Amino acid sequence: MNRLAPGALTDVAGLLLGHAAAVGRPTGCTVVLCPQGVVCGAAVRGGAPGTRETDLLRPENTVQQIHAVLLTGGSAFGLDAAGGVMRWLDERGHGLAVGPARVPIVPAAVLFDLWLGDPRIRPNADTGYAACEAASAAAPAQGKAGAGLGAMVGKLFGPTRCSPGGIGTASLRLGDITVAALVAVNAVGDVLDQHGTVLAGARSADGKSLVNTTQALLAGAGPSHIMAGMATTIGVVATDAVLNKAQATQLASLAHHGLARAVNPLTPHDGDSFFALATGGSGKSGDLSALGALAAEAVTLAIRNAVIAAAT
Repeated sequence: MNRLAPGALTDVAGLLLGHAAAVGRPTGCTVVLCPQGVVCGAAVRGGAPGTRETDLLRPENTVQQIHAVLLTGGSAFGLDAAGGVMRWLDERGHGLAVGPARVPIVPAAVLFDLWLGDPRIRPNADTGYAACEAASAAAPAQGKAGAGLGAMVGKLFGPTRCSPGGIGTASLRLGDITVAALVAVNAVGDVLDQHGTVLAGARSADGKSLVNTTQALLAGAGPSHIMAGMATTIGVVATDAVLNKAQATQLASLAHHGLARAVNPLTPHDGDSFFALATGGSGKSGDLSALGALAAEAVTLAIRNAVIAAAT
């Protein structure tokens, strides 16, 4: 029996995490709140991403801290949920001081789950606000929760042969420093365990067994038509190490290596995006090579947790 890896993103002190579901079909959003402001970088590598406020995270740009990160279903429509997160933060006086106002900075990324139920139902500003209301420092629900509610994996032979995806989290420690990950897994490819065995992914035509997608392709099976943007793995890595924006951006980039360990194959149709948060709470700078190794491993564990929890 597959066991969940321990830990959660909320093991990084100062971060709060909340899920919320839309009403009427399986979709929702997940928010990571850091109202005090934390350093953030992003790495968007997927071929069909849906994101918000990623340009301001570039190291050369002016804004130095963000106040929340949103992961959401609903494809590009789901970006509306970020407005609810901004409203929640604004009501409490959190945000970047700009003249007479404080503007909450809320980067976001979406995944495509519109084929499940009525596609006119998707996360909106009220869903984002509800996720903030639910946010806490407790270990969050995994599997079919928040942004992972409508997630599926193993789509290369069509959506009718998928397995459940979901949302997962895990954390690791290196001395006094914590590194953690939160990942919503909605990939075209299969999710593999540490031995390369398929945990969740494409199923046989009769639905009774899992099919290793890459091996099936090598054996001559042809993929079905895949719409651009129909799949995505999105996530957040976080640490209490002290990092600047350039280092946080590098950490987000290194986190993608964990995706390559756990999901196979990766395709141009996956809009994979990762954010990296650095709270600085440990007071330690840390070695970026070591932090990157832990971030990649935490992502790998979180991806596996997502599908293990979704299956149970």
